[in-house]
Amino acid sequence: MAERIPVLIVAGFLGSGKTTLLNHLLRDNRGTRIGVVVNDFGAVNIDAMLVAGQVDATVSLSNGCVCCAVDIGELDEMFARLAHPKSRIDVIVVEASGLAEPRNLIRMVIGSDNPRIRYGGLVEVVDAEQFPESVRRHPELATHLRLADLVVLNKADRPGAAELDRLRAEIGEIVGQAPVYATTHGRIDPGLLFDEPLRAAPTVAEQLSFDALLTEHDHDGEHSGHRHLHDDYTSVSFTSDRELDPRRFVGFLEDPPPGLFRAKGFAAFGVAEERRKFVFHMVGRHIVFEPSAWGRGEARASSLVLIGAGLEPESTLRRLHETVHTGADGLDPQAMLGVWRYTPH
Repeated sequence: MAERIPVLIVAGFLGSGKTTLLNHLLRDNRGTRIGVVVNDFGAVNIDAMLVAGQVDATVSLSNGCVCCAVDIGELDEMFARLAHPKSRIDVIVVEASGLAEPRNLIRMVIGSDNPRIRYGGLVEVVDAEQFPESVRRHPELATHLRLADLVVLNKADRPGAAELDRLRAEIGEIVGQAPVYATTHGRIDPGLLFDEPLRAAPTVAEQLSFDALLTEHDHDGEHSGHRHLHDDYTSVSFTSDRELDPRRFVGFLEDPPPGLFRAKGFAAFGVAEERRKFVFHMVGRHIVFEPSAWGRGEARASSLVLIGAGLEPESTLRRLHETVHTGADGLDPQAMLGVWRYTPH
């Protein structure tokens, strides 16, 4: 489960900033090998990728990224190519065309038979300046937003502060619990979207903060040293030596704290005769459990990490502590029904 490659879908209307966001992910990540699938027949305009206008083209880049321009019907073939161990890809990003229906892409990823990939979430990019006009002219945008696991409110420097607050509230009413991340020039910390792998010891430059890296990469002609407008993301870690109550834990995942985008880890449940641990991944509304055996001498502890934009650590940890099973006896096996609902068969 942990070795499966997340497939992240980036969608949004034409001009919202999808390609700009992708360019920053490619430039500003710290050693992650990104496989890119561009679901568009037009000129894709990705910096230095040499794929404009090409179809079914694979290009190896200096940072190990692979880029493909394909029709949606060819996605499974591209996933198989990118997920092959020889490609050594850490994450796959699908940049949907401005006219693509995100629901179809999500179904294709979740329904894929490829055992090496898993769904990594739908990121919907919105132009803060054009959103009121876009949603008026294209009511389907609201439907796309309801599917999103994370909304990136791009070009957040264009409207004034009061208008930006109003936009965030309006989008929040549409998307419910999905976090809304405000940024400019498509800049988003890769750590919010995917795990950056531990490879060789980082260089001094790679130890710079995210803001320092943004200042180093002055690609948009901005004045050096300018503090870019973007939200921060929060990572919350939780460990319990006591077993968890599966009903309470599943309830926590089904009704997550505001701002939560991803959760991962493994859980031990206080259920009679259930001696396995359960590895789990959660992205937005998508939850997957997978049972596995404990290693010899491994303590029956639960450990998880939650990542989100605007995630409140104290209340999140308080809710997680409430999922711990405090009784002396094991719970009835029926308590596992919620877990089995999210376990692939």
